Amino acid sequence: MARFSRSDFTLESFRRQLANIDALPQLCVLGLVSGVITGAVMVAFRLLLEAGAALYMPDGNPEGFESLAPWLRALLPIVAVSVIGVLLYRQKAAARKLGVGHVIERLSYHQGRFPLRNWLNQWWVGVVSVLGGLSAGREGPAIHLGAAASSGLGLNLRLPNNSLRVLVACGTAAAISASFNTPIAGVIFAMEVVMMEYTLMSFMPVILASTMGALVAQVVYGNEPAFRIPEVALGSLMNLPWVVVIGLFIGLLAGLFIHISRSQQLQAWPLWLRLAFVGVATGAVAWWFPEIQGIGYDSVAAALNNQLELNVLFALMIAKLLITAITVAGGVPIGIIGPVLVVGAATGALGGMLGGWLWPDKAADPGVYAMLGMAAMMGAVLQAPLAALMALLELTHTPHIMLPGMLVVVVACLTSRQLTGCEGFFISSVRYGLHPLQQPLMQALSRVSVPAVMERHLVRTERMITPDQARRLLETNPVWLVIERSREEKPVLALKAAELARWLLEHDEALQGEVPPDDELIDLLEIPGQRLEMAPIGLQATLSEAFLKLQGGAFGALYVVHGYRPKQQRISGIITRGAIERYYHYADPRESDPRDPTA
Repeated sequence: MARFSRSDFTLESFRRQLANIDALPQLCVLGLVSGVITGAVMVAFRLLLEAGAALYMPDGNPEGFESLAPWLRALLPIVAVSVIGVLLYRQKAAARKLGVGHVIERLSYHQGRFPLRNWLNQWWVGVVSVLGGLSAGREGPAIHLGAAASSGLGLNLRLPNNSLRVLVACGTAAAISASFNTPIAGVIFAMEVVMMEYTLMSFMPVILASTMGALVAQVVYGNEPAFRIPEVALGSLMNLPWVVVIGLFIGLLAGLFIHISRSQQLQAWPLWLRLAFVGVATGAVAWWFPEIQGIGYDSVAAALNNQLELNVLFALMIAKLLITAITVAGGVPIGIIGPVLVVGAATGALGGMLGGWLWPDKAADPGVYAMLGMAAMMGAVLQAPLAALMALLELTHTPHIMLPGMLVVVVACLTSRQLTGCEGFFISSVRYGLHPLQQPLMQALSRVSVPAVMERHLVRTERMITPDQARRLLETNPVWLVIERSREEKPVLALKAAELARWLLEHDEALQGEVPPDDELIDLLEIPGQRLEMAPIGLQATLSEAFLKLQGGAFGALYVVHGYRPKQQRISGIITRGAIERYYHYADPRESDPRDPTA
């Protein structure tokens, strides 16, 4: 098992240990450091929001849009989309990808490596979208900032790519934990929504990261729950059928939200028209209902405490849902988790009011239904029921709400998936087959880097050698001979050393004591034996990267390049398709014969 050693603790040994599947202590250390870094980034982001709000918002409150003059709050969204359109859309398309969707994309296709430009863009776009009066949350930007910062730690230390994946999950969990003061929900969200898997090797580092992220935020903001609510209870079990009805309705709303946000018709409009539509529509609604602007946590708190009027609840349920979906479809990169919670709370509160009118003696308090609506909407939109339940528990600090919470979340998730055909907001663009992160084979291969299974017993040689040179090559008992076709070319062929040993044995028997000519040469490309075309792969790569490279090309093996400067690179090993297949089938490559890498 990969453990710490006092006598051999160097950064290079740390990297080597992380390449294995059992590097739990090393990953836990990374989780701790990642949590501290992400917590600091989250505090900085919240302070940046507060500093921006101090410029023009009443009392410096980032959500104080209700106190602004109607003309000002209606103008702010138009200014915000103009700034985003001018500054963000003048950049390349790749630099405009932000938020949770970008995190999942980088984890799926880029092994958790994040471009610096996107990370820098996320800072100001997150601030402009929230303070600019758009219907936007801070969670999406927070997750992107935290995941990229944690991944940057691994990149700067040149850690193997399998550990970068865990660092992305650590940054995600710590960001959610620090934003909401919900460490458990942060862990579940990272595993259920971003990683899309549950493994012991990922859970422990992510738990530590989420804990440290919450602690850093609590040092600055205290240990207060996100929402203060009165003591309420579901009361009579007669409320459970009504909970099911509300879950069905919220599931339909979640499907409507996803379909509008992915609308191909709206996305086909010219950019200037989309942005103008988003700004004008948001400003027009905000003239009468400023509650739809910003994150909306103040509205959630008011809904939980039965402090919102009926027309405001309707505006939050319908207008905020439509405005948020249109903003996403219009190309404005915003966080959607906060607005989704607001819509769910308003819908639940309205359902509770209707239930109180139908069954005045048995109906629970509308605040209870507001809590349930929050969890149901989050679970249905993200298709993350467990994360929604943990968020419900930690946001409200009300354990007895979990029984109806489980019922309403499951009903809403099933309704959204089965009746509206939505697979979840962040993976809804995958129309056929499983998302890459949902494929069991790729998940298993992504947990280990190539050094864990590569064959290290090899020697490099030229194509033409003498019999004496061949015997000296075989003295170290290599498994592979890496053949260089010429001094200028990269090594591209591999030959099993056993093939050369067999040829030498037959050659010596054929001579029968005769003296071989002095100029005799062996052409390693001509002796009998199978030669494998090879392509290079980095030492940090995961087995999933190696597998895809072998699947996608006419290569029989890959040679693993070690070194970060071109002139100092060396070959550390060879990895074959057989070695990868054995790892997947047996989980531990040491159970198989390491000297038969093509089995």
